[in-house]
Amino acid sequence: MANSVTETMWVTDNEEIQKMMILWPSIVRDITESIDLNIPDFTIWMKKLLQYNVPNGKKVRSLALIYAYKSLASRNQLTEDNLRLVRILAWCIELLQAAVLILDDIQDRSLLRRGQPCWYRRCDVELMAISDGIMLEQTLFYIIRKYFNKKECYIDLLETFHDVIYKATMGQCIDLCSSNLGKKLNVHLFTMDRYNSIAEHKTAYCTCYLPITAAMHLVGLKDPEMFRQTKHILLDMGRLFQVQDDYLACYGDSEAFGKDNTDIQEGKCTWLVVTALDRATTEQRKILRECYGFSDPEKTRRVKQLFIDMNLSNIYLTYEEQEYNLLITRIQQISYGRSLFLDLLEGIYHRKS
Repeated sequence: MANSVTETMWVTDNEEIQKMMILWPSIVRDITESIDLNIPDFTIWMKKLLQYNVPNGKKVRSLALIYAYKSLASRNQLTEDNLRLVRILAWCIELLQAAVLILDDIQDRSLLRRGQPCWYRRCDVELMAISDGIMLEQTLFYIIRKYFNKKECYIDLLETFHDVIYKATMGQCIDLCSSNLGKKLNVHLFTMDRYNSIAEHKTAYCTCYLPITAAMHLVGLKDPEMFRQTKHILLDMGRLFQVQDDYLACYGDSEAFGKDNTDIQEGKCTWLVVTALDRATTEQRKILRECYGFSDPEKTRRVKQLFIDMNLSNIYLTYEEQEYNLLITRIQQISYGRSLFLDLLEGIYHRKS
């Protein structure tokens, strides 16, 4: 399926990003005015926390929500008031993403996020970032309550966000339990089934399932079969998104990607290492056992060279093409929203960041 401006513009919809940014000061004001503490320093800290961590992402999830709403809504639902509410909910997704990333960076010992030092690495923050991440997560529920508590979809939105956070927390736990930091590689923890479980829970629910399901609730869809079909396709799309992340972290432009890659040093269960183990010779497995999951730069270099020697870059490109074609086939079989899902897929296909 050929790319077109129409199909992919949702990923880089600068007009929508600008409209979101116009709302950002009011989101900050809503959150800071909700603080019932007579402690000015705390309000100042909250503003700094919000401004540093929330507004500067690529907003892929938010743009997917807005695009899905516009695609699924009836003409009389496409009012300025309704679109403003959609953009407010998009900021809730950004708040959730920021909360997840703050905590993820601490656990992964990351240095950079979105082109700047991770929040916990600031000398005035350090491990206070843990409570900051939890606090950001709670602010999104305040915003949802403030703007949606009279809407028919209110409970559905709350349950969707809570479910996604639960799934993401499980995914992060499995990810950390699977890491192989500072010891010889335990190949029994690096299976494709385990990897798919991490990718689904940690990434697919937040990145693909949440924005589209939220849009479906906003437009008032009720058919359980629609939600069932949607869930399966979106989770498959989200797993592909995580494989792309793993690949780009190793092979992509680090400036475009906006963060440092510590997957090899942290001994993470990534698509690259699982695929390498599936194809490795005895000697190559020995290298992975001895070098994967160590901070020694020479060991990291040897792992990267091994990935090059095994031609993982071309194996990935073949994999991405196969998954893309499978998803197109599955999307064409569903009973509704085919153009929406095809456009969403086109938006992430061959992405570079």
